[in-house]
Amino acid sequence: MQRLSFTGFILAAIATIGFVVSLLSPHAAHSLGKPPPKEAGAIVQQRTQTAAEEAALAISGPEPLLTKVFESIEQNHFDRALQQVEMLIKVYPNFRLAHLIKGDLLLARSRQLTSFGGGGGGQASNEKIADLRDEAAVRLKGYRTKPAANSVPRYLLQMLPEQKHAIVVDTQKSRLYLYQNQNGTPRFVADYYITQGKLGSEKAREGDKKTPIGVYHVTSSLSPQKLGDFYGSGAFPINYPNDWDKRQGRNGHGIWLHGTPSDTFSRPPRASEGCVVLSNQDLDALSKNLQIGLTPVIISNSVEWLSLDDWQSERSSLLKMIEGWRQDWESRDTDRYARHYSQKFVADGQNYKAWIDQKRKVNAGKTWVKIAAANISMFRNPGKDDHVVVTFDQDYRSNNLSNQMKKRQYWIKEGGQWKIASEGAV
Repeated sequence: MQRLSFTGFILAAIATIGFVVSLLSPHAAHSLGKPPPKEAGAIVQQRTQTAAEEAALAISGPEPLLTKVFESIEQNHFDRALQQVEMLIKVYPNFRLAHLIKGDLLLARSRQLTSFGGGGGGQASNEKIADLRDEAAVRLKGYRTKPAANSVPRYLLQMLPEQKHAIVVDTQKSRLYLYQNQNGTPRFVADYYITQGKLGSEKAREGDKKTPIGVYHVTSSLSPQKLGDFYGSGAFPINYPNDWDKRQGRNGHGIWLHGTPSDTFSRPPRASEGCVVLSNQDLDALSKNLQIGLTPVIISNSVEWLSLDDWQSERSSLLKMIEGWRQDWESRDTDRYARHYSQKFVADGQNYKAWIDQKRKVNAGKTWVKIAAANISMFRNPGKDDHVVVTFDQDYRSNNLSNQMKKRQYWIKEGGQWKIASEGAV
């Protein structure tokens, strides 16, 4: 019987319809059978161990045991694989992928299977099987390629003290990562399988069935009683389109984090209208850490990871740029102030020239200016629109005017230097 290494299986599962269960021959599958009788004490011990494993599985999600299922198959331990997949089904009764694997293991007792879901059933059935194959591939890849313990997403440059957690989504891996704000440093908490838009990411238009890429935040919480069964245990809208999206001409609405129907454990990797969809169990766990109006949700095609040292260096560099802008504004030297702004700057209907001309006139009437910038948050936008979203509490004081506001700036790279492309009150 032909066999593959487990690493080889993962690559094959991602690239082809062939699946490791296709390695099962009728002869090998007949090794699936009842275990030999056990003594009463051993049975009690096994039941206690099984209960503990089920409890742990309910917390960890299905990926650890799903991985073990395929390891057991690769090692020709088919009876163990069947026991493991039955445990998966017991803990997650609506996990269709587990049911399909169990069906293949049982079918392989009587005939050789040549593909995943070897029972067949017409085009519609084959399409569903292909969806489950894709789900298996991304679940296994996500589980086995977790980020290094000493790395962080480069996007979480600085969170506010009151922002207890942040969410980072990797659409290519169909994975959502939850991070805790631990004294200013992001610390990994958990990760979850997710579904994205039917046509992938990079949302630009209403109805394009894509998931947006960018820096967002949770805006509200919608209860399942108001939504109906399709959205599962609830929904958390995000602020798509944000200001930057609107500047780029993107539109659409109704992008949520939400759950699945009560009869569905999970959906295929690409199956939503653009929302980020989690299993109800995962959404319930995640929702305990969400703060309305505060929790950042950063959606990326492929998360970029930095070592803590590199993250700290990038963070310090940007804070230094912001401090330079603040000092140059206080100096009332308009030319020094202007060097921080992009030639593409647009705000309040003014372009770069109009903005700087206005500041020059304002500075002419000032004898002193004091600026304070507190509670600074910084989030780097993923993808091709490379910019940093900076938000802070601004306290402006001068000889003839004082005011306070929450300000947001968008910094972009121009000529190798960070420049402000837009700013305004939040």
